[in-house]
Amino acid sequence: MKRHLLNYETFLRIANAIGHSRDPEEVILTTVEAVKTALNVKACALFLINRKTEHLELAASYGLSDEYINKGPVSALRSIAASLESGPVAIHDVTDDPRIEYPEAAKKEGITSILSVPVQTGGRVIGVMRVYTSEPWDFTLDDVNFVQALAQIAGMALDMCRLYKGFKESLDVLKTLREAQKVRTTRRTPYEGVPQSVDAGTLLRREPALA
Repeated sequence: MKRHLLNYETFLRIANAIGHSRDPEEVILTTVEAVKTALNVKACALFLINRKTEHLELAASYGLSDEYINKGPVSALRSIAASLESGPVAIHDVTDDPRIEYPEAAKKEGITSILSVPVQTGGRVIGVMRVYTSEPWDFTLDDVNFVQALAQIAGMALDMCRLYKGFKESLDVLKTLREAQKVRTTRRTPYEGVPQSVDAGTLLRREPALA
C-alpha cells in the first residue's frame, strides 16, 4: 500500500510540474528526480536521440557525477540499443554485459544495475529513460511499469512543451502582425490632413521628381 501511495504522489508531482511549467528542461528534471526518489535508487537520466549522429544526448539527470556524464558519446546503436526497439531492458550486472558501452566508467561511478525504457511521443521513440542502482537489482514488473509510465508522461510533456512553444510563437507572430497593421492604419501618409479643397495632384506636380 505504501508503494502504491508513493507512486501516486510521484505521478501527482510530475503532473503538477507539467501543469505549471512550459519549460521542457524543468519538466524532465522534475521527472528524473522523482523517479530516483520514488525508487530510492542511485540515479535516473533521460536521453534524447540525435538522428543525425545516432547518439543519445543527455536531456536531464539526477544523481550522476559530471565525470560519468562526460565519459564520452553514447551510441544509440550500441548502448542498450534494444530498449529503443523492443521495449524495456534490465541489466543486472553492468560489468558483465556486452550491451553496456562504458562498463569501466559505470563501475567507477558505482553503478551495478540499469533499467532502460523507451521514451515515446506520437507513436515514435525519441529517447530513453534509464534508472541506475548502486546494488544488484532485480527489477520487478511493478518497477518496469512505473518507470515506463513516467517515461511515457515525459514524452507527452516534451510534446506538449513543443506544441506550446509553437503556439506561443504563433501568437507572438500574430501580435506582431496586428501591431504592424495598427501602425499602418494610424500612420499618416505625406498627404493626409491636407484640406479637401487642395488638389493632391497639384501637390504632387509641385514636388520635384525623385532621382
